[in-house]
Amino acid sequence: MPIPTSPPPWIRSAGCSASGSSPPPRPGMPGCWAGWADSGRCAWTGIEGTGSYGAGLARHMSAAGVRVAGAGRSDRQDRRRQGKSDPLDAVSAARAAQSGRARGAPKGRDGAAGAIRALMVAKRSARSERTQAINQARALIVTGPGDLHARFTRHATADLVAELAALRPRPGAVVGYHTRIALRELGRRAEFPGSQILCPGALIVPLVTGHAPALIALHGVGSDTAALFLVAAGDHPGRLRSEAAWAHLCAAAPIPASSGKTIRRRLNPAGDRQASHALWRIVITRMSSHPPTRAYAGRRTAEGLPEKEIMRCLKRYVAREACPHLRHVAD
Repeated sequence: MPIPTSPPPWIRSAGCSASGSSPPPRPGMPGCWAGWADSGRCAWTGIEGTGSYGAGLARHMSAAGVRVAGAGRSDRQDRRRQGKSDPLDAVSAARAAQSGRARGAPKGRDGAAGAIRALMVAKRSARSERTQAINQARALIVTGPGDLHARFTRHATADLVAELAALRPRPGAVVGYHTRIALRELGRRAEFPGSQILCPGALIVPLVTGHAPALIALHGVGSDTAALFLVAAGDHPGRLRSEAAWAHLCAAAPIPASSGKTIRRRLNPAGDRQASHALWRIVITRMSSHPPTRAYAGRRTAEGLPEKEIMRCLKRYVAREACPHLRHVAD
């Protein structure tokens, strides 16, 4: 059925509730679904922002038996010609689903992948805070008094944090005394996120091991990298249509980048950056400890291929190797 240019009230309600800019005429997800039901039978819908503000609406529609397609942002030229508003975004998402441009299913966050994702968010933020505190402490040591520089400059990270947290500054020179107080507080701050890293990590390992034992058994795949793969794949079994689609999702699909007599390909800069980082970590591990990978890298180096191209090929191979295990998990 063709979608009208002027959006009906139920489309305006859906657009407003998903974006959070203004309240819909009927509050909550039941109100949105009632609007859909009033307009007739709905078998397929496109929702923008299924990974953020539209996640609740996507879950509600899926539970009601409606096929949901995750729609991207509206076309830039359309936004320039028609402007941007919630009703226009809702119509654009509906048109994308009707035309087939929006075909990807939402990730879904009601299974093990959703639980792993929540734990990874806490672990990643704690690691970032700890790294920030350690970097600030090292900067203070470099620019602080000479005795502090001589005492702490060669310390390993763990020893540095422990010794800074145990400092007991005594009143003395103004700069030295207050610098020691600042270093002590930074050391204690670095210790606190350190304990927060261990708690989510201890919960992630059994989840990953129980959910994807074959994936974590691959060479170079640890609990962190396997968790990033599972989060990227999501809990929805329809997302992994093929191995090529999974490689594209991980930003490991080659794109032609030839010019003149130079024939080459490069990695896709789009996709899930965390999954791409997991591929990079696996490739780095295999290039140092996996005999077949080391033999392949040596052969391609002898052929004149630069290291960047070799790593691109290896990332694509790792994505191909991991995909069957993820599809098996999804099924």
